Amino acid sequence: MFKMAIVEKFFDSKEALNAELSASLEKSLVAGIEADGRATLLVSGGSSPAPAYKHLSGLALPWHDIDVAMVDERWVDATHEKSNEVFIKETLLQGYAKEANFITMKNSALSAVQGTAQCEAEYQKLKQPFDVTILGMGPDGHTASLFPHADGLEHGLTTKELVCAINAMQSEVTGDITERMTLSLNGILNSKVIKLLISGQEKLDVYMKAKEKADIYATPVSAVLHQDNVLVEVYWAP
Repeated sequence: MFKMAIVEKFFDSKEALNAELSASLEKSLVAGIEADGRATLLVSGGSSPAPAYKHLSGLALPWHDIDVAMVDERWVDATHEKSNEVFIKETLLQGYAKEANFITMKNSALSAVQGTAQCEAEYQKLKQPFDVTILGMGPDGHTASLFPHADGLEHGLTTKELVCAINAMQSEVTGDITERMTLSLNGILNSKVIKLLISGQEKLDVYMKAKEKADIYATPVSAVLHQDNVLVEVYWAP
């Protein structure tokens, strides 16, 4: 029987989750620097990791030896209110963490498709495998910007490149910006450990279904779960 590389960490409160997550992230970054001289942290937007990001920003780590890069990004300017880059700069890249080397996904290309080669080149410069990749999950089963049945999803799930362009128009939960750059499945799995953050009963139900059945086009997060090469640590709180 196939075994998935999943460790589930369920907490009674978001405060307890964030305390554990913060400590774990610090440990992984320090270990990465000690082992290789640099550490790589791949970060997602969303409210779930914000407290952990703020905690990390106040730690006197050797941030000049840490690369922080985006998991996904809407194809908008860095000043746009919907930009994940804005969120990361406001939560993580403060205090001590301002010294980190930050790699964004958005570049000057007119479209995400046109900007893929440049973005891929920048991500290939990062230390691999990444020390930690932080993922969220939507109620539709998307993770990163790998949305169900989206234009570009099949490529994102099969390409050997680290990043890919995607258009989330066909997804049920897209917001108002559909054109995005994202880590591919290969990029996500190019990590020592993946932290999948989930909150609430609705998303827990989606996660359980995705874990039970590998319908990677209907619930792309299942592609991350149904593999045994990279440890996926699932953090859940009500």
